[in-house]
Amino acid sequence: MAMTTARADEIITELPEVVDPGQVAPKDARELSRLFFRQLAVLEEGTPEYQYARNTLIEMNMSLVRFAAGRFRSRGPEEMEDIVQVGMIGLIKAIDRFELSREVEFTSFAIPYIVGEMKRFFRDTSWSVHVPRRLQEARVQLARATEELRTRLGRTPTTRELAQLMSLTEEEVNEARIAANGYNSASLDAAIGSEPDGESVLADFIGSEDAALELVEDFHALAPMIAELDERERKIIHWRFVEELTQAEIGERLGCSQMHVSRLISRILKRLRAGLLTSS
Repeated sequence: MAMTTARADEIITELPEVVDPGQVAPKDARELSRLFFRQLAVLEEGTPEYQYARNTLIEMNMSLVRFAAGRFRSRGPEEMEDIVQVGMIGLIKAIDRFELSREVEFTSFAIPYIVGEMKRFFRDTSWSVHVPRRLQEARVQLARATEELRTRLGRTPTTRELAQLMSLTEEEVNEARIAANGYNSASLDAAIGSEPDGESVLADFIGSEDAALELVEDFHALAPMIAELDERERKIIHWRFVEELTQAEIGERLGCSQMHVSRLISRILKRLRAGLLTSS
């Protein structure tokens, strides 16, 4: 609902002045963000006051993008800049869609949006198999050199001829050829020949999927989160999911009701689930 300028000015004056939003500590940013989200809920979109509140929220919460991008720090400074940029898109989407009525912390709401944009970036731009940047560049150089020599010689060039033109060693040319295999992937359903009873596909010649591998990955991701639980919470998880005790049996060991045990387990699982979501 639109708001009069007088009412908008009144809300603005109630908010603390944030001189440098980008330098606000994460803990303080959480408290200030609630105030600015309340303001966005009543201000008219497109007004200077609305843009001020929205821009301040973006700058105050940029630390969430840097936190999410930290897991990709091994990709190098140039790619990290791109990762942070797409992460900012996710942050802006989260700000535009967040509502205080959700009764959830904005950080928990925003991280999936930020990480989702980063994963979409990798899906759309990355090689099928990650290879070092120097080999990615060598692949492009190899393709150009191969085409040039094929045109000039009227035949497929040898490795030595390519190495001379590219000013590389023959070993480096072979590395570039191998790396080129990682640029495109083949479908497991792609036909690779014919058999008397029909076409065979690549999947016929490789091992089958082991469902237990996904559990191994989940256990590995959960381990540090379980380590952060206190001793009582770890015991509850062990009793329920390792010893497979009932809630009533756990209640007897803790000296509390089954209902209370149910609430404790729900709270612990909610915490672990949120941790998995932010680390995925």
